[in-house]
Amino acid sequence: MAAAPVWSVDPRTGKQREQVAVEATAQEVDTAVRAAHDARGALADRTVRAAFLRTAADRLQGAKDQLVEAADAETALGPVRLTGELARTCYQLRAFADIVDEGAFLDVVINHPDDTATPPIPDLRRYKVSLGVVAVYSASNFPFAFSVAGGDTASALGAGCPVVVKAHPDHPALSELVAAVLRRAAAEHGIPEGVIGLVHGFEAGIELIKHPLVSAAGFTGSIRGGRALFDAAAARPVPIPFHGELGSLNPVVITEAAAAERAEAIGTGLAGSMTLGVGQFCVKPGLVLVPSGAAGDGLVKSLTDAVSDTDAGVLLDHRMRDNFIAGVAERAELADVESPVTPGAGGEHTVSAGFLTVAAEKLTSEGAYDLLLEECFGPVTVVARYDDDAQAQAVLSRLPGNLTATVHLSAEEAAGEGRGAEILAELTPLAGRVLVNGWPTGVAVAAAQHHGGPYPATTSTSTSVGGTAIERWMRPVAYQGAPAALLPPELRDENPLGLPRRFNGQLER
Repeated sequence: MAAAPVWSVDPRTGKQREQVAVEATAQEVDTAVRAAHDARGALADRTVRAAFLRTAADRLQGAKDQLVEAADAETALGPVRLTGELARTCYQLRAFADIVDEGAFLDVVINHPDDTATPPIPDLRRYKVSLGVVAVYSASNFPFAFSVAGGDTASALGAGCPVVVKAHPDHPALSELVAAVLRRAAAEHGIPEGVIGLVHGFEAGIELIKHPLVSAAGFTGSIRGGRALFDAAAARPVPIPFHGELGSLNPVVITEAAAAERAEAIGTGLAGSMTLGVGQFCVKPGLVLVPSGAAGDGLVKSLTDAVSDTDAGVLLDHRMRDNFIAGVAERAELADVESPVTPGAGGEHTVSAGFLTVAAEKLTSEGAYDLLLEECFGPVTVVARYDDDAQAQAVLSRLPGNLTATVHLSAEEAAGEGRGAEILAELTPLAGRVLVNGWPTGVAVAAAQHHGGPYPATTSTSTSVGGTAIERWMRPVAYQGAPAALLPPELRDENPLGLPRRFNGQLER
């Protein structure tokens, strides 16, 4: 594997700014993974790793000005958006520190022997242990929250797993800065800096997923790239879990009653959601089922007005810009597809937002219009006009798995009148998060959050956002008949660590 320079690139001009590093060789990947593997013991103490996570958050917040400036130079996402995203990233780190302190994620269950049970129950004690080194593949569109210090890293460290991050090529300089901050935070708690590894380069990403000391991987990116890594993880002599977020259309259904009740508000809300972040969110609504007739016409007019007032924006890199322009053009060339607001090139380095309309009937059977059921990354959505509920259902039945699915109901439908419950039931198999009268952009970091969905949205049933994301990096182990003196403290009757647990069938907190 030949080393090549890694450049920071300005997406506003497409020009190289500075050389950041060189692509990692196979030997350098091996060195990073082995250093991470050797740091496992330093994360064994929950108190130490919770303190590390909080210190990491503090140090990142303290370096805010430098980090936001570097991030904006490489992503053009703007200081306001990036400052908010950094705050979210720090919140995630602190949230996982709280989870580590609480200890419920260890899922401790103790059963004393019971000879009266059928069959008899021996002494059994079960909890969860860390998997080992986790490979994290950074996302392009969230340079903080889904990157070096993002949710995958925070949850893996919380689980007691060292991390080796494959930096995204769209923000290599920022990746180096963030990794340095995390390593300094680790050193403050006596944790080897190798607990956070960082490598650059496509081939390095392949070497990383194949490394025998890597025990699991987290990925956010394209279907093509994610599937290739997923297959590589499964093809290893010892396969490993691969938690990948690959792609999502995020369908929205607007009922006729909802469109009649508040067409203007829904159209305006849709415009804001589909253009947020220049349409570069993984939960951007990419297909919207709107009723035919006057109510739907009013919604489309509102959407047209709002999108027309949206300024052109810069995508994360010129490859994405080229793909967006080509993807929109290919879709617009289909017969009977119209462009009330034409998306595409806004300037030499920008893109303009827009949307396409088509009769829903075109999407109910396999053919050329299947292209409209594929994600197009950027500020564009497809509005499919349906004539009746059966036609809308037929379109939904053809969709693959998604991160989100949304329905907008009228006040009466939301109160239980009409088909509201039926539509929710139709959307539930399609997505990991089902929204009513809202928009999918914006993924709250909360205990009840689920950011995942049926394939190809994700490759597992887990979430990458929220407290239960920590479960991806752990496995259960049960001890049977082990003498008390040999048990880990988490599994002892006296509960010296004060952990929440289920003890002989009773939940203890």
